[in-house]
Amino acid sequence: MATDIEFELQDETALAYPKKYKVYLLNDDYTSMDFVVDILISLFHKSYEEAEKIMLDIHKKDRGLCGIYTHEIAETKVMQVVKKAKESGFPLKATMEEE
Repeated sequence: MATDIEFELQDETALAYPKKYKVYLLNDDYTSMDFVVDILISLFHKSYEEAEKIMLDIHKKDRGLCGIYTHEIAETKVMQVVKKAKESGFPLKATMEEE
């Protein structure tokens, strides 16, 4: 009987990795390039060179990948971008998509 219990517990311990989400910044005609670089450095912890490259992707391709996170962290990053942009008078938007 003890082996049945052990076997049952082993079956129930299979774990799955949480889904990941890509966070993108979207291009607009009003947000300054400097502000986008600042967002990438302060909220996404990018180096100046990485931030500049992503900012150019946003400008040329209409969106740029900022990072890949779990759902809760990605959601928080999107909200932080919108809040900081609104406080600074910019219409910058961020989105998240399942990886």
